[in-house]
Amino acid sequence: MCGIVAAFGRFDAASCERMLDRVRHRGPDDKGVLALPGAWLGHQRLSIIDVMGGHQPLTDAGETTWIVGNGEIYNHERLTAGLPDGVLQTKSDTEAALHMVMREGPAAVAKLNGMFAIAMVDATGGGLVARDPMGVKPLYWIADDEVTVFASELRAFDEADRPRVEAFPPGCLWTPAAGVVRYADAVPVEVRPARRAQTDLWDNVVLDEVRDAVIAAVRRRMMSDVGVGVFLSGGLDSAIVAAIAAQETAAKGEVLPTFAVGTPESADLAAARKVAAHIGSDHHEVVVTARDLEDALDEAVTVIEHFDPRLVRSSVPNLLLAREASKKVKVVLTGEGADELFAGYTHQHTDEFADPDALHGELVRSLEQLHGLNLQRCDRTTMHYGLEAREPFLDSALVRTALRLPPEWKQRTGGRPEKAILREAFVGWLPEELLWRGKEQFGDGSGAGTVLAALAAERVGGADLDDVPQAPPDCWPLRSEEELMYYELWAQRFAGIRPLATLEPFATA
Repeated sequence: MCGIVAAFGRFDAASCERMLDRVRHRGPDDKGVLALPGAWLGHQRLSIIDVMGGHQPLTDAGETTWIVGNGEIYNHERLTAGLPDGVLQTKSDTEAALHMVMREGPAAVAKLNGMFAIAMVDATGGGLVARDPMGVKPLYWIADDEVTVFASELRAFDEADRPRVEAFPPGCLWTPAAGVVRYADAVPVEVRPARRAQTDLWDNVVLDEVRDAVIAAVRRRMMSDVGVGVFLSGGLDSAIVAAIAAQETAAKGEVLPTFAVGTPESADLAAARKVAAHIGSDHHEVVVTARDLEDALDEAVTVIEHFDPRLVRSSVPNLLLAREASKKVKVVLTGEGADELFAGYTHQHTDEFADPDALHGELVRSLEQLHGLNLQRCDRTTMHYGLEAREPFLDSALVRTALRLPPEWKQRTGGRPEKAILREAFVGWLPEELLWRGKEQFGDGSGAGTVLAALAAERVGGADLDDVPQAPPDCWPLRSEEELMYYELWAQRFAGIRPLATLEPFATA
């Protein structure tokens, strides 16, 4: 929803201002700054909740504490329902975090249900910074003896400071007195152990539970005072989200906008058209050529601050889609996270994960790494155009529901396709041929994968990989010509940056 910068200690106000200007794309609607002795807060706002009254930094009635936030807190109304009259100054969801921490202390962050990065400061010099457990919203920092500085993106930091930048860990909070403290895990401890099935069949009660959890997650993420749309690839996950959102929108007497991208003959465009026709959405297509994809490649590498080939391949069409969608809405829902919950990836159905415990462990691992991979791509490509992406499948209640299911039920055995239990839960919501459509990676289904692979071969074809310079010390060894191309593009733009969490090794299928 926004871009934030916070500094504690002996900060340089001019440097903080420059940092805030570099994340203006994340919040082009408004700007707010607070400078106190020993602390600085900056906010670039994308106005979604309480459009007229939610200017940040927000403060309490007595102007003793201030907050800036990026993201959404979906349970803000429940959290503030018991507050006395006159306490709330706005209808902003961020204000709920302000009052919860003021009343209950830093541990109250654990009660926030949403995607967020927040920074608070009080008049006495105390402060708090926190990031949501899944790491849906980004946060980076530099800490030394004199100053601790936070920002929403790597690009925000001055070039001289970039070698010291690190990703602030999800599910953690920081205070000047205590430093970094973990308050929650991406995957709750109670669903970490694999759960054994008592039967190899699921019943209608289980299907109802899965369906209800998904519907509730979508409803929570439609919280907005501005228009909400859906990125619709035509695949199972985004189609389910779109079908639910279309019903919710129709109940208000409105029509859901949906957005799809692809080359003229791509499978995604064709499938998305069928879904849109079935749910009655106001459908928009971004039809791209090979030249469009090539022109967007360098920008995509810059925007996502990453060079993983899989992320780049999907980021290029994602960036083009976000640019067009941002002209019509400020919020989009996506299908991210369903594969990690319900074992949607091909490599999860190999012999390596034939044992249910191994499969469950792989699902937990993949969820814990999302913040540095798919979620980074999803956040950057949308927020580059002042568009907020929300991921219903990563709702905390839905994560618990899905990971409580016996892992055997998610295995592709006995003729079952991947994510069979999710498909059966939504029988009747989509046409059969779409409900049971096989999975395609977004970069491939949109047609971008083929184009970008050919471009990689053209740009670095014939390179002797034994002579390839190695990536930064926190990165894995380069393995392919395609990866070399993306690394070279990335290095040209971010020389000197060490994005630790964003350069974690990734598993190949």
